[in-house]
Formats: sequence, C-alpha cells, structure tokens
Amino acid sequence: MPRPAFRGGVAQVRVPATSANLGPGFDTLGLALGLFDDVMARVADSGLAIDVAGEGEESVALDESHLVVRAMRATFERLGGQPPGLELVCANRIPHGRGLGSSSAAIVAGVLLARGLVLGGETTLTQLDALQLASEIEGHPDNVAPCLLGGFTVAWTDGEQTDGEQTDGEQSVHALKLAVAPEISPIVLIPPYESSTAQVRRLLPAQVPFSDAVFNSARSALLVAALTGATSSLLEATADRLHQPYRAEAMAESAELVAALREHGVPTVISGAGPTVLALARNTAEFELVTSMQPAKWRCEHLPVHAEPAGLLRPSPGR
Repeated sequence: MPRPAFRGGVAQVRVPATSANLGPGFDTLGLALGLFDDVMARVADSGLAIDVAGEGEESVALDESHLVVRAMRATFERLGGQPPGLELVCANRIPHGRGLGSSSAAIVAGVLLARGLVLGGETTLTQLDALQLASEIEGHPDNVAPCLLGGFTVAWTDGEQTDGEQTDGEQSVHALKLAVAPEISPIVLIPPYESSTAQVRRLLPAQVPFSDAVFNSARSALLVAALTGATSSLLEATADRLHQPYRAEAMAESAELVAALREHGVPTVISGAGPTVLALARNTAEFELVTSMQPAKWRCEHLPVHAEPAGLLRPSPGR
C-alpha cells in the first residue's frame, strides 16, 4: 500500500458514552447514551502534542500511550503509514473507570480521526472496517459497536473468544443496530469512585452452571424484544446470572442499589463493568423513584439514547 496523503486543517469527532451488557447481554449488547467526548486532531510537521480538559485531565498519559493516540497510530498503520506529527485536543465528559465506555469512546475517536485525516480514508477504511479495528484494539465489540453506530446494538464475532482475547486466528466482528422504544429513559447513577474492568473481570468464573447459561440466553433474547417495543417485559429481561452476581463483592453499594431499585419494579443493571448503575425508566413514576434513591455524593443523570452514528463533525478541507 502506498503511503497516505494527509489532509490539512482540523478533524473533529464527537463520541458518546455507552453502557454494555445491559444485564444478561454480557459482551454482546450495548447502548449509546447522550454524554459525549469531543476530540480534535490535526497533522503537524513533527512531534506529538496532547491537551486534555475535563474527565481524566489530571491522570491520563500525554504521550504515545494515550489511548486516542494509540488508536490513531493503529489506524494510520492500517491506511499505509504515519504522519510526520500530531496535535490532539480532548474535551472529555465521559467519566473514566465507571462502566460508561470511556475507553471505547477514545478508541472510536482515534479511529475516526485518523481515517478523516487521510485523503480517501473513508473509502479505504469502511464503517465495518472501523468497527473491526476498534474491536481489535478494545478486545471485544460490545462498547465500540454502539459508540460507532449509535442506538442499541447487538454485536458478535466469528470464531472463539476467551476473556476478550482472540483464540482462533483473526476474528470477524459484526453488529446490528436497533431502535429503542421511545418511552425508555436511561438514567445513570455514578459513584464517586472508579473500578478497573480488568480487575472485576478476573472475578468471573471459568465455568457457570448450565441452568444459569440457559437463564441468560432466554433473558438476552427477551431483552432485545423489550428494548425495542415489549417494554412491559423489561424488568424480567434485565435479570442476569452470568456476571453481576460474581462482581457484586467488588461494588457492594452498586449491587445493593440495583437490588433495591429492582425490588421497586425498575429495570436496573450494572453499567458495563461498573460501578455505575443504569436504570431504564419507562414512565414518570419510575423516573422519579430512581432520582429519589440517589445515594449521597453520587451523580444522577438522565442520558437519553443517542441514535446517531459517530463521525467527523467538521470534515477537514483537502490540500
């Protein structure tokens, strides 16, 4: 592949927060939410300059290990080569380490920015290619799919997968986007502390009882129907035996809040790997109940489903 020609000017993307798993849909189901990171980049003559404001501004790396930069480098490599230099500006609103897809947002932003800075990049790297690459960087597609496509997504891979790692050669990633019933109002309850996806993932057992696998299989199928129209089944559809019970010890307060809201009939789950709690209110009464049960020092935000796909906000002019 010949070396790419780079665009002048600034490329900018807006990428949404996401909530994955949604109860029984472990590593498969995801939802894009109305909270965004805005990321801008341009090709420079040399070097690497990174500016971060907002979430993570005091903790994220400002070098080649920055996740947006890593995703951009992987994308440039896929498109034929690296630019002479990069400037990157991130305005972050998605909390880090809370189960709201901040890493997936960074990866998708990096892939889209790099693609946008290469002349002909969108032709060479299609949306499906972008999904594949973002999934390879993240390790699984459940967050990157809704971040890239918007809305409610079902994502899957061809071939075997263990704990987010490839085990049978290169995998093909696929995703299906579905519309969410309009009466569903996602509410997130965000604690003032973080959790590590890698650490809580280690709490999962290597094997689960067959009856639990059957339980989750049925609930995952039901959840697709409930989110897209059969909302009366949403409480039962968000029940899970595959991952949340095993992770509860690492986020006891979150697990207790999920249980309390579910006892009141509100469909509620751990968002992603936690510790954020996601409630899917279906009416005003459920919405008000969730907000009334907000723990002290937690943030409570109504984040509507974000249905639009991620993409360049301001296409950069060619040279």
